[in-house]
Amino acid sequence: MAAASADTALKRTPLYDRHVAAGAKLVPFAGWEMPVQYEGVRAEHLATRATAGVFDVSHMGEIATAGPDAETYLQHLLSNDVTKLQVGGAQYSVLCREDGGVLDDLFTYRLGAESFLTVTNASNHDKDLAWFLKQAEGYDVTVTDAHDQYAMLAVQGPQAREIVQALADAPLPDRFTCRHRMLRGQRVLVCGTGYTGEDGVELLCDPADAPMIWDEVLKRGAVPAGLAARDTLRLEVNYHLYGNDLMEERGPIEAGLGWACKEDTGFIGSDAVRAVREAGPAEQLVAFTMVSGIARQGNAVVGGGEVTSGTMSPSLEIGIGMAYVPSEKAAEGTELEIDVRGKLRSATVAKKPLLKK
Repeated sequence: MAAASADTALKRTPLYDRHVAAGAKLVPFAGWEMPVQYEGVRAEHLATRATAGVFDVSHMGEIATAGPDAETYLQHLLSNDVTKLQVGGAQYSVLCREDGGVLDDLFTYRLGAESFLTVTNASNHDKDLAWFLKQAEGYDVTVTDAHDQYAMLAVQGPQAREIVQALADAPLPDRFTCRHRMLRGQRVLVCGTGYTGEDGVELLCDPADAPMIWDEVLKRGAVPAGLAARDTLRLEVNYHLYGNDLMEERGPIEAGLGWACKEDTGFIGSDAVRAVREAGPAEQLVAFTMVSGIARQGNAVVGGGEVTSGTMSPSLEIGIGMAYVPSEKAAEGTELEIDVRGKLRSATVAKKPLLKK
């Protein structure tokens, strides 16, 4: 077999050598060669719930926005109310098309009065960047692809803050805030956010500093965790995965993200989002549990609907998932039947989040 050409080769994060040394199983993901697991999905999942896991999420994208019109410009793009975002704050939002379809879900950090950093999903980064640049016309802003400036580590779990605090020169930021801190003498943007349902922080650092930080958090007890555990952790608390639970063909109201949409700000797609909110969505994204079996993305719900995410929950030890169903089937306790490879499996619509902390 011929070697991959330079333009088709998978990209590697600054922690690639650490993953190889740790015996990670590496797989292609969004153009990157990423660790899907180390010791095993269940062990990594439960370690994150019990103590702390560390995830290499350096494949995520970053877009920097700066200038006198930065706030006004982002208010036009993002679904949430950017004016409520204080310096040192973090905010979740979605990026919509004019028709309300979701282009991506994002976290934006306000670093200064006229300076913001937005983290994109890896698979959407190029698309998002092009959208940001297109919409910048007429605004006094500078939009920069900042991906190469950062590596990103997520340290998550009950002991995550204690582990990172031992490296830091000052108290870590609270949940949904961010601060620059010195970790072992290196400047790092520490963000009180994450994707596991646990407390913890995400660390955005110079790529050259990532191996040192990785080694330091492992030395203090964090367990290396891969993309598979990240997926089971987020699904237990019903966080969305773009490409599964979010997509251009559906809007944020159907996905249950109306809380992150402030239509009065006039963001792109706000009229379409308002119309769905006022009329009521024809379908809704629900969480479900199963007594037996596991449903997977694409499995049909009998009578209408489709599974978007499904797995065996290591914490709950049952099959769980999310699915779009007609709104009349979205009430908690509703019984569903899911076609899993030709066999009908029973499921029950459950209250979110499935895992109660």
